[in-house]
Amino acid sequence: MAKKDHVSETPATQMLKAHKVAFTEHPYEYLEHGGAQHSAEVLGYDPFTVVKTLIMQDQDAKPLVVLMHGNRKVSTKNLARQIGAKSVEPCAPEVANRHSGYLVGGTSPFGTRKTMPVFIEETILALPGILINGGRRGYLVGINPAVCLQLLGAKAVQCALD
Repeated sequence: MAKKDHVSETPATQMLKAHKVAFTEHPYEYLEHGGAQHSAEVLGYDPFTVVKTLIMQDQDAKPLVVLMHGNRKVSTKNLARQIGAKSVEPCAPEVANRHSGYLVGGTSPFGTRKTMPVFIEETILALPGILINGGRRGYLVGINPAVCLQLLGAKAVQCALD
């Protein structure tokens, strides 16, 4: 790997390395509000294989992590029903930052400040590989989606909207 393409460690990459998870690094030019669609376009990947990490909360303001395809939205109604919550909504950015320890736009499900339940859109698990945030804006890591089940104890849900 070329020296300029190496990104300094983050809590996410430290966790992956500690668990001996193979991953590839994909730095890109971060664009404010560009999201997974932008990173997929810049890196030449299908946005369906770029997974966004969303910090949400239930009716009691208990945080949770949702992993969703880059080109899909979360049906909070379907999600709430499947996880036994009355309601689910996205956290305000500053609240999300506090829970995860990452800046919004650079949130990884790995190495979060707080341990939170993780829910993953079921169809992500069928993919041979995914790109997911590596803990910094403009930095994705390529992993096998099964790692989300193994390391995070993610539970599969069906809450994607086109």
